[in-house]
Amino acid sequence: MNWTLEVVAVPVADLDRAKEFYGETLGFTVDLDREVAPGVRIIQITPPGSRCSLSLLQGMPAFPGTREMAPGTLHGIQLCVTDIEAARDELVEAGVDVSPVMHVGPTGWEEGKGDTWNSFLTFADPDGNGWWVQEAPSELSER
Repeated sequence: MNWTLEVVAVPVADLDRAKEFYGETLGFTVDLDREVAPGVRIIQITPPGSRCSLSLLQGMPAFPGTREMAPGTLHGIQLCVTDIEAARDELVEAGVDVSPVMHVGPTGWEEGKGDTWNSFLTFADPDGNGWWVQEAPSELSER
């Protein structure tokens, strides 16, 4: 049996602001914007080329036996690109506050690109959910 990661829930305080950030600022595709129950609205968006979507949630009750995530508490989800510097330029041009490109070196995090799989940057959405971007050596379909 395959276990595919297809949707990551992203807790946000203002769905319209989040939809604008992910859809318009970042250029992700808005797949769905629907109220699924009274007071429960879900916006599903997909990064270009991704097999996994993001579900922006507001009003969704926690599944029984689980905990609810507060807006801004999601950190460390990673997106991959094949050109980290071009990705950073796009984010800066879109007005996103983005870190410099960094890599892990002998003394910890150091500015600049590293070797294969060792170039990263970070940014946050308007709620403070933190994203990592990593440079991959090729498109996912080619790996």
